Amino acid sequence: MKKHTHLIIAALSIAMIALLTPASFAQRGGGMQKAQAVAQELNLTPQQKEKILPILAAEVPKVNAIKNDNSLSKIQKMQQVRAIHQQTDPQMKAILSPQQYEKLKQIRLQALKDATAGHMGH
Repeated sequence: MKKHTHLIIAALSIAMIALLTPASFAQRGGGMQKAQAVAQELNLTPQQKEKILPILAAEVPKVNAIKNDNSLSKIQKMQQVRAIHQQTDPQMKAILSPQQYEKLKQIRLQALKDATAGHMGH
């Protein structure tokens, strides 16, 4: 019985680590790191960061999952990444200045290119 509970605890702690570091096993650096980098590029105010970082940090692992899914065609990857961006776009637009929003569009375009670059393996 004791052995069994140990396995459950181990599985739970692995699941917790996976939740805390989304996609960081597949990608170098976790979602938050990437979110911070984007925040820096956009030159966000502390108030904006507070609102934007959680959105970006949630988005990054989803985009990475699509990027690393070799069963999807380039077109499918593009459509799925665009869909993720479209979901958060209204929130972003409301928080960012027009200049920051333009910059975000450029960053996202690059992310789209990266996702469809078709890197086989690592």
